[in-house]
Amino acid sequence: MSEITVEQLKYRYPSSEHLALDGFTFHIKTGEFVGIIGRNGSGKSTLCQALAGLVPHFYKGAYGGKVLLDDLEVRNTEISRLCKKAGIVFQNPFNQITGSKLSVFEEIAFGLENLGIPKPEMQQRIEEAMELLGISRFRDRNPFELSGGQMQRMAIASVLAMKPDIMILDEPTSQLDPQGREEVYQAVSMLAEKGITIILAEHNMEKIAYYCDRVLLLHDGRQIDFDTPQKIFSREDLEQYGVEAPVFSRIGRALDKKDTATGCYPVTLEETTALFLGTGV
Repeated sequence: MSEITVEQLKYRYPSSEHLALDGFTFHIKTGEFVGIIGRNGSGKSTLCQALAGLVPHFYKGAYGGKVLLDDLEVRNTEISRLCKKAGIVFQNPFNQITGSKLSVFEEIAFGLENLGIPKPEMQQRIEEAMELLGISRFRDRNPFELSGGQMQRMAIASVLAMKPDIMILDEPTSQLDPQGREEVYQAVSMLAEKGITIILAEHNMEKIAYYCDRVLLLHDGRQIDFDTPQKIFSREDLEQYGVEAPVFSRIGRALDKKDTATGCYPVTLEETTALFLGTGV
């Protein structure tokens, strides 16, 4: 399994004079579930691409600092090797699928075939991934006959099947209905429990608050804060960065109810209930 170390990471796209990433420094432990939040244009997608190695290998541009996946420095490691360490799921599934396969099963198998995975193991991995994402019934359907949400779950399954040590998801649930979102979060949470390091860029603060161990707050290409959901969502200046706290944090703020041990507002229903009943968090 893998940890991530980022040291003074800076990046500028070739056609821009503005830094998309400006001096990021943080460490993510093995098996952590980390959320990335911030308004549109804050650098979430670019950071995801930098952690996966697409920046600077694919997008080029001006690059400084270091990104380490265990002992692999991203800038000095071939993308083919990085793909075995970190898998990335994009917001738009059309950026993920090959377009050359006639069934969902074959589409998910594509990456495994390229890795030379034995057929029995390949089939087992695909079945497990489809079951986790709730798409087993679509196994024989043409990928382009799926709805947008179904197609995204197929794209996520194709990465899950490759069993990367690090999984990076760039707003992967934006096209899913509430049930589909919950299925994805539960599946990804299970992977984190198994020791896979999870990085998730997301706009749904309730899900970030409930599932993530820590949250990275971005604004205008800068790292503002990196702390627990409770600490992040208790910041007095949060709205200044275009982020609205989860509903339970807003309730706690409105009623001035904080956990006495941490000085933070609650972020989940469980924490709110414990706080208001006086049983602790």
